[in-house]
Amino acid sequence: MTAIDTQALKKIVAEKAVNDYVKDGMIVGLGTGSTAYFAIKRVGELVASGYKLTCVATSHQTEELARESGINVVPLCDVDHVDVTIDGADEVDPELQLIKGLGGALLREKIVAAATLEEIIVVDESKIVEKLGSKCPLPVEVVPYGHNRTAYALSRQGCEPVLRMKDGKIFKTDGGNFVYDCRFKEIPSPFFLETRLNVIPGVVENGLFLNTAAVVLVSHPDGTVTKMERD
Repeated sequence: MTAIDTQALKKIVAEKAVNDYVKDGMIVGLGTGSTAYFAIKRVGELVASGYKLTCVATSHQTEELARESGINVVPLCDVDHVDVTIDGADEVDPELQLIKGLGGALLREKIVAAATLEEIIVVDESKIVEKLGSKCPLPVEVVPYGHNRTAYALSRQGCEPVLRMKDGKIFKTDGGNFVYDCRFKEIPSPFFLETRLNVIPGVVENGLFLNTAAVVLVSHPDGTVTKMERD
């Protein structure tokens, strides 16, 4: 599959999510990442056509793109709920459990997801896995202070934590934190692991998004989109 093919699949599934789930007058959560990019652009088109939408952004990057697209973006604190959020994922298992955070916005994405009535996840079929952790590392956001000790505690959970770098410098999230990408062979018990990670001093949040997605839309190389729903 070429890069052009991949981008086309992302566009197809993101636009379908917006067309199917975003209605006039809604409060909409805007995700972060390469697939969410196409959803944001489509929301901008709806706004230009006359839709009255209020949106919250999951990152500075998303907020900037949304404003450039003519979208009204407000702080999450200014709304009492979010009707629907459209976001991507790095892995999706058969139970609709997710790994997110390779884009670096996992903390804000999780906060917005918790305020959302219906979380719609958009991916191409390469993101579907039998077990979480089998393809991509699990991002864990940590405070900078003593982060090497936090990394040691992470390694005790059976992973290899790698400090994320960008352009030769330590990557920092919108909140000023660091991210360790934790490579597991697989994650057989994600709920247990989430509990273990969250009690480590210095861990801010982890990229396990459990019981979060209401629907996962999956694009396929033939251009079709299938839907996975929670039972």
